[in-house]
Amino acid sequence: MDVIFVKNENRPWRLKDNGIVEIDMENKGFFNTVAQKFFHRPRISHISLDKYGTVLWLALDGNASVNDLLQKMTATFPAETEKMLNRVVQFLTTLETHKFIKRL
Repeated sequence: MDVIFVKNENRPWRLKDNGIVEIDMENKGFFNTVAQKFFHRPRISHISLDKYGTVLWLALDGNASVNDLLQKMTATFPAETEKMLNRVVQFLTTLETHKFIKRL
C-alpha cells in the first residue's frame, strides 16, 4: 500500500472538454502493422478513462501512495467505499500492465 506510481511520460494524455482523461496508445508490432495496412486500423488509439479512472489518473502525482489514492477515491465516491480497494488495485494493475504508469 506504500507503493508510489507515476505516469509514463511516453504516453501522451489530455483532459477532454467533458472532464474525462484520454490517453494515447501507439499500436506497434508486426500484427498491428498488418492490421493498419490491410484493415485500416489506426496507428494511435485514444483510450478514454471513465470517471473513476480520471480521478485516479489525475491523482497520480509521483507522491501519492496506493493508500493515498484509495483515500482520495473513497472521499470522491463515498457511496462506493466498499468496492473501492478492489477497483483501485485492479485499475493500477491494468495501467501498469499496459505501461501507462510505472513504480517509483
